[in-house]
Amino acid sequence: MKKILKGLLLMFVMIGAVACSNEKKVESALDKEEIVMGLDDTFAPMGFKDTNGKLVGFDVDLADEVSKRINKKIKFQPIDWAMKETELANGNIDLIWNGYSITDERKEKVAFSDPYLDNAQTIVVLKDSPIKSKNDLEAKKVATQKDSSTQEVFKNDKSGIVAKFDGGDATYYSTFTDVFTDLDTKRSEAIVGDAVLVKYVMKQKGEEKYRALKDDFGTEQFGIGMRKDDTKLKEAIDNALKDIKKDGTFEKIYKKWFS
Repeated sequence: MKKILKGLLLMFVMIGAVACSNEKKVESALDKEEIVMGLDDTFAPMGFKDTNGKLVGFDVDLADEVSKRINKKIKFQPIDWAMKETELANGNIDLIWNGYSITDERKEKVAFSDPYLDNAQTIVVLKDSPIKSKNDLEAKKVATQKDSSTQEVFKNDKSGIVAKFDGGDATYYSTFTDVFTDLDTKRSEAIVGDAVLVKYVMKQKGEEKYRALKDDFGTEQFGIGMRKDDTKLKEAIDNALKDIKKDGTFEKIYKKWFS
């Protein structure tokens, strides 16, 4: 009886070890019923809610097309953009896809798809502002989005101009809706953000109200973020993006949102 009990105990220990091993094993998001894409639903024109509350945008259309090519449903999940990498690491989302700039700092946390769109960090002021160049931002109030690529650019600024902003840094808001409101109400004298977003918003709100400076805070590229060990998903998405660009579908989506 003692031998039987010992044998049973050993068997249960082995089963438990296998179970724990399986729990730790990371599956590809491609093996799930649906892939969850995290996005900031206020980031026009990449992903945002229209007047009817429907989620639309360039990245939404592109994701829908990728979904067809990889034969997998994509669920759009609005998230707190400041928590995007944490949401990915915890498995709450499988993709970060919403005008997500590729940076060295982010590469330490996520794997990126091949770049699919160029971008720049654009400076916007009100039309009658005396600010003409980046150097004119000295002692001025500047705003941008919290945990955006702009914040990373500011943190790594080598020119020294960011340290000369009023307060020694920018003012950070959770969304670019709040950032533009800050400029409109003249609480800030300039804002900095992704060119694709600020130029789209300027057009929607009235281009005659604003002016984008020729100076910027550098160029970058957008990519799709995913967990580093999900090489299967990265390969599938990269191949889908290549096909979409090759057959002209990408250009059609681009013209819809940026022409």
